[in-house]
Amino acid sequence: MTTVILLRHGRSTANVSGVLAGRSEGVGLDDHGRTQAEKLVDRLAELPLAAVVTSPLQRCRETLAPLLEARGLTPTVEEDLSEVDYGDWTGRKLSELGGEDLWKVVQAHPSAAVFPGGEGLAGMQSRAVAAIRRQAARIGAEHGERALWVACSHGDVIKAAVADALGLHLDSFQRIVVDPCSVSVISYTPTRPFVVRVNDTGGDLSALVPKPEEESAAAEDTPAADDAAVPTAAAVGGSTGVA
Repeated sequence: MTTVILLRHGRSTANVSGVLAGRSEGVGLDDHGRTQAEKLVDRLAELPLAAVVTSPLQRCRETLAPLLEARGLTPTVEEDLSEVDYGDWTGRKLSELGGEDLWKVVQAHPSAAVFPGGEGLAGMQSRAVAAIRRQAARIGAEHGERALWVACSHGDVIKAAVADALGLHLDSFQRIVVDPCSVSVISYTPTRPFVVRVNDTGGDLSALVPKPEEESAAAEDTPAADDAAVPTAAAVGGSTGVA
């Protein structure tokens, strides 16, 4: 069991221009995106990060650069956390794509959407979730099951992972919002994942710091206990909010 902070890259030049960047090379952060990336250093300062994993694309690497320099961490590049392969849609204006028949499928029935010359959203979800679980197992084996780590990826990829963790069909994933430089947090346990945060763009993340081993062990013996950092069971009646 480990806890992953799914970080969407900061605002990119493609986000501003309304272009579907996909896997295009040379798409980096704009000035606002770089400011967002710099603020991550302070936002994650209290968190004992065991590892950082990233999509290979430039906008993710630029988002992580200030954090990696400040923490002295070296990222693991995970190809399967890359953006959706939008195929022939890559590089086109979103305003133009809205007129395509496939756009309606992407919105209402995404599990059936396959981009011409690219991949399907169902295939994207499968490879992304498998990659997150694979990295979670690796990091858990190296740093312990309570390890806290960051995975920097893309909007649709993170939405698909959150939908999977919530037990939602992919056709519901468009109901989830993941803004640039937001964090969504999932704790993976041997039985099921727990979604701790979604689309958090400025909240206090100190609750994610794992409790000392002795406190965590005591909490696990209490059926109604709630460990906000790494839950092991759902509290009857809902989270108490008590650390």
